[in-house]
Amino acid sequence: MACFQAVIPLLPKERDTIRWTDMEHQLWFTAILNNLLHGVVTPLLVKIGRAPSDPAHPIPNYVAMEVLVILLMMVGVVLLRMGLSVESPGKFQQVMEVAVKFIQDMCEEIIGHGSSRYVAMLGTLGIFIVLCNLLGLLPTLQTPTGHIQVTLGCAVAVFLYYNFQGVRQHGVFGYLKHLCGPMLAIAIVMFPIEIIGNLGRLLSLSVRLYANMMVGDLLEKVFGVLVPAAFPQFIAVTVAILAPPVFMVLHIFVSFLQAYIFMLLPAVYISLAVSEEH
Repeated sequence: MACFQAVIPLLPKERDTIRWTDMEHQLWFTAILNNLLHGVVTPLLVKIGRAPSDPAHPIPNYVAMEVLVILLMMVGVVLLRMGLSVESPGKFQQVMEVAVKFIQDMCEEIIGHGSSRYVAMLGTLGIFIVLCNLLGLLPTLQTPTGHIQVTLGCAVAVFLYYNFQGVRQHGVFGYLKHLCGPMLAIAIVMFPIEIIGNLGRLLSLSVRLYANMMVGDLLEKVFGVLVPAAFPQFIAVTVAILAPPVFMVLHIFVSFLQAYIFMLLPAVYISLAVSEEH
């Protein structure tokens, strides 16, 4: 308690440093995108009524980091395609084959017959999420999934996708009937519950990923502020040396775990949407 009391006078200033300095600091890749695209992005945002506060820098860091991840994925696809080999597959190809097999097995177990059509979507989503999660480990970059806008966008994509697959499988009226439950007598109760439950999945998917990644980054920053202020110099220096590797390992574990969950839950939602029995 005494340690925290000693730190309390220091927290407001440090807290502002964490919140505002990091948020306002433009990363190098964000600066490149803004220099190249602000002449196009700013007029578009003005036309839709979302004029940026700084017309010369309309692209925020989290959007730039998403663009960077997409570019990395595109480069990875090109390199993988160029190096494909049946006789002597490279390490990158072997890793991707293991990943695809893992996703195929997951889809087969959860969705069942016809699950192969969903592997591409779920695999792309999983790779995108894990790269976004891991990006913050690199110096001068940021974890975009630590922003609710990014995770909500991914959740909306999942929501639209599995409902589209449900309509594709059953037809519009068949899917609506599918949401009414197995018995027409309880449809008046089941339909609102299903609608609320489907909308709740947006919140569940987006907040779970956002909270885990945001708290991970925030914990490391806050820990770096509290330890030097609350403990003797020797302990502070020791912790400052040992803490980063620990947080890095934890960050990697959480990154892969959350990416897996973000594939697993959509697979479950697809299974429910396309199943013939409710």
